[in-house]
Amino acid sequence: MTAHQHPVVLITGATSGFGLATAKKFAEHGYPLILTGRREERLQALSSELSPLTDVHYSVLDVRDSEAVTAFTHNLPERFKQVAILVNNAGLALGAESADKAKLSDWHTMIDTNVTGLVNVTHSLLPVLKAQQSSTIINLASIAGNWPYPGSHVYGASKAFVAQFSRNLRSDFAGTGVRVTSLEPGLSESEFSLVRFNGDQDKYDSIYEGTNAIQPEDIANIIFWIAEQPAHININSLEVMPTSQAWDSFKVVKQ
Repeated sequence: MTAHQHPVVLITGATSGFGLATAKKFAEHGYPLILTGRREERLQALSSELSPLTDVHYSVLDVRDSEAVTAFTHNLPERFKQVAILVNNAGLALGAESADKAKLSDWHTMIDTNVTGLVNVTHSLLPVLKAQQSSTIINLASIAGNWPYPGSHVYGASKAFVAQFSRNLRSDFAGTGVRVTSLEPGLSESEFSLVRFNGDQDKYDSIYEGTNAIQPEDIANIIFWIAEQPAHININSLEVMPTSQAWDSFKVVKQ
């Protein structure tokens, strides 16, 4: 099947981690790609790498800027206008200390990116997605939105929004052909965590040592599987952990 026979896929945050691996996965199967991110040199390099496999259009985009998002979606080249698969991957976590030690600016950045950015992109593309015979929205949430843990504060809350927003979209578009999935990974090893730890490689290494954590390619495979399901099947939500991770007992503080 050629790229012209596959639906167009738009991936936000495609310059690293889950987004990068997902772009490569869809490209391997000939899906035409729209890739966004904030680092132009990475987008250029990725486009050059994937262009021999499929049609690629990329754009430097800060999803937090609603006007920029609207301009971006309205000005897509004709070949890429009919987006049918949206992977809302752009997001970040900043800091892992307790709430009283967290920076307010970090909280604002997480809300602006994980919540406002995802809403901006989704709202701008809904008319296009709804116009397709079948379309798919895959929102990257997290187990942090399902289960509290120390240091998660605003990050976990922002991902809880993503999960609930996904369910609400499902309710709005049931029967229209628009499918919505909340994908909720657990312990995952990628540049995402290095950003969270402010580039502290030793802390990063200590978190993942011996865990056999989820890799970006694992999530890319799952995203591709969700998108490839028959049009009458919707994966509402999917929580994924590495085998080495599980729930523990509730914290009890003795005084």
